[in-house]
Amino acid sequence: MKLEEIEARMQKCIEATQSNFNTVRTGRANASLLDRIVVEYYGTPTPLKSLASINTPDSSTLTIQPFDRGSLNLIERAISESDLGLPPSNDGSTIRLNIPPLTAERRKELVKTIAKLAEEGKVSIRNVRRDAMDMVKKEEKNKDISEDEAKKLQDQVEKLTEKYIKKLEQVQAEKDREISTI
Repeated sequence: MKLEEIEARMQKCIEATQSNFNTVRTGRANASLLDRIVVEYYGTPTPLKSLASINTPDSSTLTIQPFDRGSLNLIERAISESDLGLPPSNDGSTIRLNIPPLTAERRKELVKTIAKLAEEGKVSIRNVRRDAMDMVKKEEKNKDISEDEAKKLQDQVEKLTEKYIKKLEQVQAEKDREISTI
């Protein structure tokens, strides 16, 4: 396994964690809040963004315009049953979600959620490190590389791991600030 591959896998871990962060409500309307919503459409679990256009007319409102009006009630039910904590209002053609300002207590909960998601990201980066270290040890055992080369590669993998964990912590700190800003 090459260092470029390892670095690319670690970068994907950060990108996945960032997309998970985007699904956490920050007090501002953001279409990515609805990325995890899945609607049971004709017996098939379907992502909401495949069934409707999602717009943000202002900083505290999301509007959902279904492509098929028959799916309006299904979408409304899926949002109600989700963990978003936002009551949908249906006017017959669109669904509106009003994003209330976050309370101090809710902000603390969201910071904890972000910390949990960041920890999952760190675990995935460490899993990439473990796989890389195993590969280096295997190559050394098979005499494909020398002991010195193996040590050098392990040090490089360790430095990459530290670099990407720091990057992830920076992304987490930014999201924490975004949540904590009133």
